[in-house]
Parts: sequence; C-alpha cells; structure tokens
Amino acid sequence: MRAYKFRVYPSKKQEEEMCRHLWVSKELWNEMLAFTKEIYNNYEKFPTKKTLRELVKNSGLFSQVGQELVDRLIDALHRKIEMKKKGEKGGFPRFKSFDRMKSLRYPQYEFGFSLDKKLKVTPFGEISIKKHREVKGRIKTLTLKKEASGKWFAVFCVDTPKEISKENRGAAVGIDLGLKTFATLSNSLKIGNPRHLMKHEDRLAFIQRKFSKKKKRSKSRKRAKVRIARLHEKVADTRKDFLHKTSTQLVNDYSFIALEKLASKEMAEQSYGKQINDAGWNMFANMLAYKAEGAGCRVVFVDPKNTSKMCSRCGNIRNDLTLWDREYDCPNCGLSIDRDLNAARNILTRATPGHGGSNACNSLQKERDVAVATSVKQEACTL
Repeated sequence: MRAYKFRVYPSKKQEEEMCRHLWVSKELWNEMLAFTKEIYNNYEKFPTKKTLRELVKNSGLFSQVGQELVDRLIDALHRKIEMKKKGEKGGFPRFKSFDRMKSLRYPQYEFGFSLDKKLKVTPFGEISIKKHREVKGRIKTLTLKKEASGKWFAVFCVDTPKEISKENRGAAVGIDLGLKTFATLSNSLKIGNPRHLMKHEDRLAFIQRKFSKKKKRSKSRKRAKVRIARLHEKVADTRKDFLHKTSTQLVNDYSFIALEKLASKEMAEQSYGKQINDAGWNMFANMLAYKAEGAGCRVVFVDPKNTSKMCSRCGNIRNDLTLWDREYDCPNCGLSIDRDLNAARNILTRATPGHGGSNACNSLQKERDVAVATSVKQEACTL
C-alpha cells in the first residue's frame, strides 16, 4: 500500500458543503460515542455495528463516510478491550470538537468517488485537483482532509504492484543519526542538520504572542490561528522535502544501508525532545525502508546498544563516555576518531553477517512492511 497526497481546490460552494459534512461527521461521532458509553455503563457491553449504523441512516451523511466512522469507533473500542486484557490503562475514545474532525474518508473506489482529470466525489461533484504525478496501482480509499491552514488535500491509499528492483552496485554504508549533524556515514560523509523549526522560532513566537492577545472567539483570533498553522505547515513541508531528497539519494547511491533502531519517541520524552522531533528520525527511517526495494537497496535496523561507546577498531567499550565527548579516544588500541563516525562504523559492522546482522537481514521484510503501513497511516488515517 502507498499513499498519494494531492492538493484540491474546491469552489466556495463545495467548500461550504464539505465543511458542513465535517460538522455532521463530528456530531455523528459524538452521538455514537455517547450512545456507546450509555450502553456500556448500563449493561457492561458495547452496541453492535448494526445498531450504530442505524444512527448513520438518520444523520444526513453520505452512507459510506458514515459507515467508515462506525468502523473507526469499533476499532477504537477493540483497542480499549485489548489494552484492558493486557492490564494496561485504556479509556474511551474522545469526543470531537469541530477543529478535531479533519477528514472525510471514502472506503471504496467508484462507490462515492472516482479520479480522472478532476476528482468526482459524492455529493460534492467535480473538484479541481493538482495531480502532480501519476497514481500507480489500484486506488482503494480516498480521504478528503482539511488542514489547520485551511487547505484541502485528497489522500489516496493505493494497492501498488511489487516493484522490480533495479541493479544497484553501490557500496555498503552505516548511518548514525544525530542532532548536531543529521547523519554521519561510515565512509566519513556528513549530512548537516537544517534545523527547520529553529529557523522560524522567532517568527513563530511573535505570531503566537499576537494570537494570545486576541479576544476569544473573535475573527481576528481565528485569522491569527490560521497564520500559526500555515507557518507550522511550512516547517513540516520543508522537513519532509529534505527527508525525501536525502533518503532517495541514499538508496540510489548505496546497495546496503544499516542504521540504528531508535526509540526516538521515548528519547524525545526524556531530553532534546524538540530537536529530535524537528530532525524527523522516524520519518527518515520509514522513507529509507519503503524506498529501498525499488532502488535495489537493502536497509537493516540494528540494536543501538553501545554503538557510540564501543571502539570500531578493537571492540573496547568506554562506559565513561558522555554526550559532551565529541571525539572517541580508545585507551586500549589508541584509536582517535570522531564519535559519530565511530558509531556509524559500528552500526555497519553490527549489520554484517557474523556480527548479528544475519538476524537483522531476516527481519528486513517486516521492517519494510511496518514502514509502508506507517507511511500510509500518517497520510490518510487522521480524524
């Protein structure tokens, strides 16, 4: 599966109708959730899908969009049950405000929507679309999504044919991801960190201060909120553009890429959260994984334990190494090397058969499947 995202340009009348459907979707979601909670509190069970679909019939919403909302709610309830079985804390889904209901999802191609020169969507008619590339594969679903900036996008989930791998005679490389330098390669190449958010922090702080001074529920406050959203969108777009170009170049230049399997979410919660999120490590790893097959490249994720503390020449481990030490000086063999370069070489060694890499290679397809699923989910499956 792959996601294709295109900008759409509805007319004023179409946009009003699309916004009305978002409002109806929000009302339907809240009604179904309130009904579900009432049934659960009284009878300690959940209503059936058939019962919830009866609420859709009277909502005035296009039937498939309403039924997809039912499926979302049922999936959320199943997750709650699974978490309860595992002894984890899991509550009900949340009620939605209008700002949190951002998309209309059509689950079947040609039953509610079709794509040619224009996008035809029931009940909005033909909508102008900027189709900057051809959709390769069989379209499965459509998500009409309104961003906080006010822009509308169409996201297609497509069942793509298996790509024929190109011949790639590039070298093998290990990559250490960082903050000061975005990526250090085991062949000594370095890719700088553009720090997308930092470049706009002063401007963002300025418009956020202006926003905070606006009267609540006023038109000027709404306009200020849109300005903030547009700046965040600009930062996200430049980050994604950088990651796409960098990942494409790497999978084309190298036949084998090894990098750490980083728990960047947990790392972001502990320290340097803003910088880690700004760097986009997870997004970059996902891009490498799903682009690799078509480029004739193999991507392997390895255990990150001690990759920075271990000497890449003799294997000695320095437990006294701190984040402030930018050079790795080995007391055992005398090697003096850049800390990130040392880590990149250890990552490549660990991914090589005979050093734990055979297991990593066996899990390659699983990593790719997860990466593709994550990519599609990020694009299309947001409420």
